[in-house]
Amino acid sequence: MAVSATAGLNRADVERIVRDVLARGSRSAESAGSGIPVLRAAPAAASAVPAGKRNPLVVNISARHVHLTQEHVEILFGAGSKLTPEKDLYQDGYYAATETVAVVGPRRRMLPNVRVLGPCRDDSQVELAFTDGISLGIDLPVRISGDVKGTPGCILVGPKGVVELKQGVIRAMRHVHMGPDDLAWYGVADKEMIHLRIESPGCTTVLEDLAVRAGKGIKLEVHLDTDEGNAVNLEKATKVELVKPEPCHCHMK
Repeated sequence: MAVSATAGLNRADVERIVRDVLARGSRSAESAGSGIPVLRAAPAAASAVPAGKRNPLVVNISARHVHLTQEHVEILFGAGSKLTPEKDLYQDGYYAATETVAVVGPRRRMLPNVRVLGPCRDDSQVELAFTDGISLGIDLPVRISGDVKGTPGCILVGPKGVVELKQGVIRAMRHVHMGPDDLAWYGVADKEMIHLRIESPGCTTVLEDLAVRAGKGIKLEVHLDTDEGNAVNLEKATKVELVKPEPCHCHMK
């Protein structure tokens, strides 16, 4: 298998890590990376707006995951390989695949069994939480998914090969997916910002500046990363609602 060096790792390091990953197989001390990467918020965590007046608001925790190009799928899993859907995600046409990879950072540490999401993309990308970045030794930039120019890279290890990403490792900016009806309901436009208010036991919180990501055929859905979801006790939330920021009327004197 072809292996190239990356920041902080020479060829010998990479070959040693690859041997270690393959020896571990499916065993992992960090089991948090082995599950399906999207967890639904509690059904009670719904907006107070009456039913039938708007689309239901769903808030999901999006755990660490990887997006791959078809070329990289074949390098990591073998020539002719395709992603195998295991579980449909909330947005139609998207799924968690059976396939997982190990993500290796410059500290010679790795996150094993990181789930791959499908379908394939034009650019490979790794989305991690802040604490994942600390573990790997990667200073994660906060970016909208797909905006990977100038971001850090890493090494991906699969059962059949290794891929060095020169860029593509990010912490995904918290965001909300909206269709045209949702944009009209909340009075926002694509790429604008909106706030999310979460009521949970002892931890009512407002998360500011969720990026609006609009598209046709899209369901209303908020994505938070694992750290954010844990911080607001999302699994025990009793109410969530999107709040449009008030316009600033302050004037400089």
